[in-house]
Amino acid sequence: MSATTRRLTTAQALVRFLSVQYTERDGVRRRLIAGTWGIFGHGNVAGIGQALVEHRDVMPYHQGRNEQAMVHAAVGYARQLNRLSAQAVTTSIGPGATNLVTGAALATINRLPVLLLPGDYFASRVADPLLQQLEHPVEADVSVNDTLRPVSRYFDRVTRPEALIPSALNAMRVLADPAETGAVTLALPQDVQAEAYDWPEEFFTERVWSVRRPAPDPVELTAAVAAVRAARRPLIVAGGGVHHSEAEEALRALVDATGIPVASTQAGKGSLRHDHPVDLGGIGHTGTAVSDELARTADLVIGVGTRYTDFTTASGTLFQHPDVRFLNLNITGFDAHKLAARTLVCDARTGLERLTEALAGHRVEEAYEAEYRAGKERWERVVETAYRADDDSAVPTQTQVLGALDAVVGDEDVVINAAGSLPGDLHKLWRARGPRQYHLEYGYSCMGYEIPAALGVQQAAPGTPVWALVGDGTYLMMPTEIVTAVQEGLPVTMVLIQNHGYASIGGLSEETGGERFGTAYRHRAADGSFTGAPLPVDLAANAASLGMDVLRAETVRELRNALAEARASDRPTCVYVETDPTPTAPPAEAWWDVPVAEVASREAATRARERYESQVAGRRRHL
Repeated sequence: MSATTRRLTTAQALVRFLSVQYTERDGVRRRLIAGTWGIFGHGNVAGIGQALVEHRDVMPYHQGRNEQAMVHAAVGYARQLNRLSAQAVTTSIGPGATNLVTGAALATINRLPVLLLPGDYFASRVADPLLQQLEHPVEADVSVNDTLRPVSRYFDRVTRPEALIPSALNAMRVLADPAETGAVTLALPQDVQAEAYDWPEEFFTERVWSVRRPAPDPVELTAAVAAVRAARRPLIVAGGGVHHSEAEEALRALVDATGIPVASTQAGKGSLRHDHPVDLGGIGHTGTAVSDELARTADLVIGVGTRYTDFTTASGTLFQHPDVRFLNLNITGFDAHKLAARTLVCDARTGLERLTEALAGHRVEEAYEAEYRAGKERWERVVETAYRADDDSAVPTQTQVLGALDAVVGDEDVVINAAGSLPGDLHKLWRARGPRQYHLEYGYSCMGYEIPAALGVQQAAPGTPVWALVGDGTYLMMPTEIVTAVQEGLPVTMVLIQNHGYASIGGLSEETGGERFGTAYRHRAADGSFTGAPLPVDLAANAASLGMDVLRAETVRELRNALAEARASDRPTCVYVETDPTPTAPPAEAWWDVPVAEVASREAATRARERYESQVAGRRRHL
């Protein structure tokens, strides 16, 4: 080996390369790939697996139990660190690789970085077909890893050692770019992983990827300022981009100066503290009454770092002012141009700072401020009612569970949730006290995210109390990473809520004429319906069997005590509570389009269709 090359296998070279990649923003440097999650099989154990042993001094390894869950953990890690640091996930070929697809979709939809390293078939084709290989009759170069193409922001199959060099560099470029990031997949044929090559030493030199803060175009900024000054009822919609850019203080400075109210998406909640005078809480289908009332009458909607999903826009029915216009500040032109908006394509923090400077002296009318502040006060009384438990000896409702948690958490705690009925309750009711406290994955609304994501957040923020709020449906899908929490010594707290079924979809089924069919966890009755007694399933005992400390709470008083005890624990802990199913959350303040059967013989579906047609008539296309 010459002085300018280093002889390593492809897998060893990749691990070495990843260990010296960094991001830098605002003078702060972080490891771009801080660790690797892995489950080993014949497609990666002798390649990436051996390389992780060989270079364990520079690349931490974390053992997972489910491939999808490993991606969720890595995504939770990246989100907690504002996308400036990420983790890799390696799997074998076959089911290990295809299990990555759901996690990859979640990462890409939420614009969060994760590096996927699945094994692949022999590039040399000397073993053909090999175990778990997909044989395609007319495309011999297709493997199951091709299922990752549509859910990856960058994909490559590295079929020769030297091909890794441009591929790895492109992978880092995409992961570190806030406008491009998402899941990145490098499919690694197992023979190539083990093949040796003389690598140029420059490949292993420390490389820093600058995370840009692009400023707004002056022409766009001038037009944006004119639009804000002309608006009488402006409303800011804060999305996840506010957090990713660490733009919370810049947003606060803008609204302190102008008095423009702020509503937030699921990803943007916590952009302002809940008690800031202009913070109106969530917006859209799961939004607060005050946010949605203002949205209906807003003449200018200023989106900051939001994708405008159908939950945010109430499926195109929310923004009803006849002359409403949109101004979108976003790092990507793709999102900035939505709803035929005026655009500010720039970093959120930089753009907000420039807007604040350019709007010096401008403020909304006093009557408008008085209106939304009164609405905020009314909604706070709604929250208090939902949280309040008049009888401490009673079985708690789901909103009372949130009230008990609200009384226990500190400003630095992180509360994680993803799917079911809890996201709606949290979006309406949770009083976020800090920019990282509210951690909702709702871009993909993926059941099973909560527990592994809590592990990633705990790794990213050691010493921070982390709460995973989990329903029985989610728990039954993916409890496996409890074992990982125990193994890694990660003291996450799981609040496990038992309501015997899919509560959210049960309600939606009833609303759309499905009569809650197939949404309860109950014995099958003689007529084929699931209307019998609840199943004799003890989820708390299951959590204990996987290594968690378990605290059972049957009343509101016991719940409060258990939550306080769990927060003080240095062990993975489960607080198990069975809730009163009586609905106590405020109803939806805006519509969501779920098409209903146009013809049906059952009366429930016929009535649901009538309601649907009355709602869909209010949809607008903003052009």
